[in-house]
Order: sequence, then structure tokens, then C-alpha cells
Amino acid sequence: MARPACARVVVAATCVALLVLTGARHAGAQSAPAPLPSYHVETFTPEAQRHFTAAQLALLEKLNRRDLVFLARVDSVIAPDDWTLSELAYSPLPHEWHWAASQPQVVVVDQASQVFGAYESGHLVRWGPVSSGRQETPTPAGVFHLTWRARRTVSTDNKDWILNWYFNFVNSRGVSFHEFELPGRPASHACVRLLARDAQWLFGWGREWVLSADRKSVVTEGTPVVILGAFDFAHAPPWLVVDWWHAPVALPADPSK
Repeated sequence: MARPACARVVVAATCVALLVLTGARHAGAQSAPAPLPSYHVETFTPEAQRHFTAAQLALLEKLNRRDLVFLARVDSVIAPDDWTLSELAYSPLPHEWHWAASQPQVVVVDQASQVFGAYESGHLVRWGPVSSGRQETPTPAGVFHLTWRARRTVSTDNKDWILNWYFNFVNSRGVSFHEFELPGRPASHACVRLLARDAQWLFGWGREWVLSADRKSVVTEGTPVVILGAFDFAHAPPWLVVDWWHAPVALPADPSK
């Protein structure tokens, strides 16, 4: 049965109002990003550690750039005032990166802050801590691409080092992302170390290169990898200071220049 004309007018007006309100909320979400979380320094004695949940410890690993083994060696940590936000909300990297908007995937590593971010069409989808190259063997800065991956491989520097979730991005030098210990500072031989869960995620998410039939040339490049800056070895890690978290890490307008 058809509705009376007056009812159709009321329904239409209601729909228009809902659309306007929905559009206003959507526009607000686009133009007014959520405020950054606040942080404090918290005691991390063995007794205090027992009061953290597994999810909270996982977040502390990321915020402090230390895996659980190395977290247990410190007596204080940077911790959020509010634990209830999504993991992305705690990222020191911006949630949007205009330069990456034209790329289906981009991985960025900011060596100064020892973090990586994975972007899809310019939107941050994952972030985590890294341990890049130590002062004597720095990770090269520049724009690269993921090349080949291996679930498990042996380091060319030391046959006793087993590298899990390996994803190379400088094939000529064997520089890669992979799982390995994170001590809270750059400590690798030029590779970018990740937490196990982040390395496994990147292994499945990233795109390998496509080679020609004779494997002598690259037909299609893999996911772009942007390595930025350098760590300041002359000073303490900046992320351990509460004020450092007041603003997101600035990413370049065009890292290729």
C-alpha cells in the first residue's frame, strides 16, 4: 500500500536530516583528527610488572622500543595515561601521509624515533618499534623496494643468527626486515629488526618484486620502502621523555627528493 503524501514528505525530510548529520560527522572526522594520547613515566619493578596485562605489556614494547626480555631490565617505562585506545592511536607517526596516498602500500622507517609505519593509500594501518643499524653499521637512508622474502634464513654475518620472517629491501647488501631482539636502541648490522608479530605481519602484507624469466631484471618492483634520517647516538633516546610525545613525527612531503 502506498504511503500518504504527507508521510512521504516526513520520511524524506528525516532522511535528508540524517544524511546531513552523517555527513557532518564524517567531515569532522576528516578535518579534526583525534587528540594525541598523553603519557607518563611509570615504575617498572618486577612487582609492578605483574600488574600489567598481556595487551598492556605488548603496547609497552612498542612505546619503549624494547621487547619483553629487554623491558625486564629497566626500572621505569613510558606508559599511556589511557590504556583503552586502539593500538594505532598510540602511533608517533601520522595517521595520514599525503605522499603515500597514490601508493597501494608504503613502508616507512624513521630511524631517529626507531619506528616503522605501514601505509595503504596514505592511511596508516600498522606501526611498531625497530632496531636499525648501530653507529658502525648504519641502515642506509633512501627509497628502496621490498625484494624477496624467506620464512627462515641464516645471517651472512654470523651463521648462528637465525633470521625469521625475513623480507629483503637492499638485495645487493642483504639488508632486510626481520624478527630479532629489540634492546631499545639501534643495534643491528644494517638490517631493520622487528618484534616477532610485526615481522610476521609485514612478511604476509608486503609485495615481493617480480623478476623476468631469466631472473636478471626486475619486471615489477615490490612495496616501496622509505628509510628516513639517522639516530642521534650522542643523546638518550628521545621517546623516553614525556614531552617528545606531544607531536607526531613529521614525514617528508616527498622523500624521493
